[in-house]
Amino acid sequence: MAKKAKLAFGPGVVARSVVFRENRWFVTADGDGIRTCPGCGNTSNSQHGWHTRRLQDLPIQGVPVTLELRSGRWKCRNEQCARGTFVEKLASAPPFARNTRRVGELVRLFGHAAGGRVGERLLTRLAMPVSDSAIVRQLKRHVRERREAEPLRAVAIDDWSWRKGFAYGTIIVDLERRAGDGGLA
Repeated sequence: MAKKAKLAFGPGVVARSVVFRENRWFVTADGDGIRTCPGCGNTSNSQHGWHTRRLQDLPIQGVPVTLELRSGRWKCRNEQCARGTFVEKLASAPPFARNTRRVGELVRLFGHAAGGRVGERLLTRLAMPVSDSAIVRQLKRHVRERREAEPLRAVAIDDWSWRKGFAYGTIIVDLERRAGDGGLA
């Protein structure tokens, strides 16, 4: 007896087909998101074409998943708007992201708990391969989005050298919020 599995990729995303190739699942899906122009705020009903994105999603049966998400490209009918066309926004995928929100949240949590390289190894074992630098970028983005405009009261600064005279690093940590921002010199 064959069963049909229902796949849920978030609101406004409907799976069309699932194919196993190259040791991973490829899920083709259509997105039905918000059709509001980011430039002027007008809603559009005039479709211009299609836009396809490839996103990493949570694994299925321990195998990595690539979500091929097709969403609509719409024409902005406001003549004063500088934008000619725009892609509809989807709740499950932030703009310009390479993975879905739920994968991004797991990457951030693993990075916060385990760090970059250890988080990379753990996520690879869980069939969600992400580089250590991508994990650190996700953590920094999360801190940047939730940063408060309060002045800093307790700060720690540390610097080190990977190779004397060539590569130095500095980290500045807010001791009250446990947030840091590091850089190479």
